[in-house]
Amino acid sequence: MPDLSSAAARDDDAAVAAFGYRPELTRTLGGFHTFAAGISYISILTGTFQLFYFGYASGGPAYWWSWPLVFAGQFMVALCFAELAARHPVAGSVYNWAKRLGNPHIGWFAGWMMLVASVVSIAAVALAYQLTLPQISAVFQFVGDGTGTHDIATNAVLLATVLILFTTVVNAFGVRLMARINTAGVFLELVATVVLIVLLAVHAVRGPQVVLDTAGTGGGQPYGYLGAFLIASLASAYVMYGFDTAASLGEESLDPASNAPRAILRALLASFVLGGLVLLLALMSVGSLRAEELSTQGLQYVVLSVLGSTAGKAMLWCVLIAVTVCALAVHTAATRLAFAMARDNNLPGARRLAKVSPRFGTPVLPTVIIGVLALAILLVNIRQPQIFTVVTSIGIVMVYLAYLMVTGPLLVARLRGHWRPAGTGFSLGRWGLPVNIAAVGWGTFMMINLIWPRAAVYNATAPHHWYLRWGAVLFVAVIAGGGFAYYWLVQRHRTGILAEHAAAPREVPEEARHRRKA
Repeated sequence: MPDLSSAAARDDDAAVAAFGYRPELTRTLGGFHTFAAGISYISILTGTFQLFYFGYASGGPAYWWSWPLVFAGQFMVALCFAELAARHPVAGSVYNWAKRLGNPHIGWFAGWMMLVASVVSIAAVALAYQLTLPQISAVFQFVGDGTGTHDIATNAVLLATVLILFTTVVNAFGVRLMARINTAGVFLELVATVVLIVLLAVHAVRGPQVVLDTAGTGGGQPYGYLGAFLIASLASAYVMYGFDTAASLGEESLDPASNAPRAILRALLASFVLGGLVLLLALMSVGSLRAEELSTQGLQYVVLSVLGSTAGKAMLWCVLIAVTVCALAVHTAATRLAFAMARDNNLPGARRLAKVSPRFGTPVLPTVIIGVLALAILLVNIRQPQIFTVVTSIGIVMVYLAYLMVTGPLLVARLRGHWRPAGTGFSLGRWGLPVNIAAVGWGTFMMINLIWPRAAVYNATAPHHWYLRWGAVLFVAVIAGGGFAYYWLVQRHRTGILAEHAAAPREVPEEARHRRKA
């Protein structure tokens, strides 16, 4: 009797061999594991609790409409990614997709932007501990009493350091440990989110028409409420990304061509529905829509004021778990991306970075280096939290830019008739072209909205410096220009799959060998 599991594994590994790689990572992740990786990166509770204050302060209750707007745009991107995940379920998804659809230069640039953004995102997510732990108990305010000039910022770095050390250790010990912690955390987060939705609904004091209230936030804006809404929409744009993580774990997943596309779409859909209900019901249940705390403390204030101290703090503990698994998922995705680029000899010290631990079955060195870099970025926050806000915002800009470098070349391939979806797993069929056009249009629009040098986003409080307001433009230019200059002058002359990671000629499909020769 044939070994069906071995046959399935060979089929899964064929997608890896098509890129010229030898399968090295251990396949242990099932369908829920990949779904959990995607949804924990998006993280309903982390994003909504971390950014509600910004959205509300910028656009009032009507900022809620940015949630379905961003979802609609990102869903177009996710549909394209799902089709790519079915055809190419490989580690470092965005990097490898851009390389295959465009060329090695576009692939390196997409990977570089995504890698820098991921390191920044780890630090940004870790700082969310400060928004929650001191609300649970003053004991967690280790630095001063929170009233000093740098008390909150310094304490935030201290708490974030603990979290990043945790994610580094867990990821270094292998994907199984990461998957177990992540899956348990996501399950708890989903249950807690549903419970929160029910509790907020029970305490509702107004109807859903609350989302039509702009709270006068359009006053003083150059484009009226539209200007305010575009700023507020960043609170939603900062949440709904990272769904490609499910595909980035393709080389460690079982039946990834089927599981990864489903995981990408389900993670984004679940986040949209549950997150949208949390935001809506928070607005319907809070005692006063004019409470100043809504624009400073955000959803933490809503939960404590509506549910009371005991139930509210229990819910905040669930938020803390969500932040933990979110940071863990971001760290995991960044490690897989670094590994994917390193085995192509596309990073300094590539041979060491691409080494997979025979004991833990995971690339340990990039895990540690990414953790160290994230810790280094945290230091900026101690004395200059405004600069860290700028850097965090720029990290999201680079994510959207990296996504564009996948959807853009994919659109070109469709128009030239070069794109062929997978025979099984997921295909957009005749909807592929309009969906792809919408994804590119959305990505371009949001890139402009994200990088727009507005004081309300990049320099909201004193001191007002021109370089802070133009931080997105300057920082992206430096990271993109400097990175690509290094690649063009140095790294591109070395690029090529490292011998120890290359598939044997007989393992590489005939189609891939012809493409490589061409």
